[in-house]
Amino acid sequence: MEITYDKYDANVYQSDAARTINPELTRDEMAQHATLGMVSEIGEICGIYQKTFQGHEPDPEHAKRELGDLLWFVAEYCTAQGWKLSDVMRLNISKLRARYPQGFDPERSRHRAQGDV
Repeated sequence: MEITYDKYDANVYQSDAARTINPELTRDEMAQHATLGMVSEIGEICGIYQKTFQGHEPDPEHAKRELGDLLWFVAEYCTAQGWKLSDVMRLNISKLRARYPQGFDPERSRHRAQGDV
């Protein structure tokens, strides 16, 4: 079923994605599966663009589908950890706002505050 509305809540996505997690996995196995899956999907996305050096045209729609698969594994990892995807998203934006209060700044990127990871 295709989602037809413009806004799709991160936690709804996470819940919808969790429907297709293997229920026989332990939480540790789920986290391992998600980690390996994220790396695999990033490899697939890289492969789309690596082929441009061999004369292929990049396929943005293929990349978009692989990015969706990557997001599924991110959601699976969050589920395995007992985290809400929206909390991880908010944490990341808070970190970026603190690091770059006026938007990206190469100087602030090179000279981060102690403890800024």
